[in-house]
Amino acid sequence: MIGPAMTLDQKLDALLVVDLQRDFLPGGALGVAGGHEVVGPIAALATRFGTVVATQDWHPPRHVSFASAHPGAAPFTTLARPAGPQELWPDHCVHGSPGAALHPDLPDRAITLLLRKGTRREVDSYSAFRENAGPDGARSTTGLGAWLRARGVARLFICGLARDFCVRASAVDAAAEGLEVVVLDDLTRAVSPERAGATDEALRAAGVRVVTSAALLAGGG
Repeated sequence: MIGPAMTLDQKLDALLVVDLQRDFLPGGALGVAGGHEVVGPIAALATRFGTVVATQDWHPPRHVSFASAHPGAAPFTTLARPAGPQELWPDHCVHGSPGAALHPDLPDRAITLLLRKGTRREVDSYSAFRENAGPDGARSTTGLGAWLRARGVARLFICGLARDFCVRASAVDAAAEGLEVVVLDDLTRAVSPERAGATDEALRAAGVRVVTSAALLAGGG
């Protein structure tokens, strides 16, 4: 899966680091197994890009994705709602909480844009580009696609947590924005690795390339 070597272009390429937050790391409220393993490599890679976007789940208390906001509901189940199914999770990444903080090893000096998502109580947001469907059924844009285009970015490399939710959704929506999208697979981890096939199919259908970071190391830049 390494793929052909790719040389980075400081003007045309950008890195999207998805939700590298304490609550998504082992020991956090919604820890992803092995999530800590990607922190160091992502931190090192970020310094090689001219444009780096880091996303941050930033939920208000009683967010729609919290099982605790729905009496009788349990985490890791799915709730039927008028706007569509809603996955329910333990309370996580509550705005301003220690668990919502980005991992301190991600160098602040390398981050060009910090994008906070899931900020509205009744609307979840996996993707960095669009919110999930709200009560009216619409998926509001975050404006990230326009921001990247305004900077001249044509190719987006994506890494972070979690592969089967926010990384997948961000990659699919980035491709829909007309960007060339590359997921750095070894720099992601999944909530449910056993269901990797569904994620792989969604990425293929969207035209997203999946490689390992070794392709960048081989290509230099």
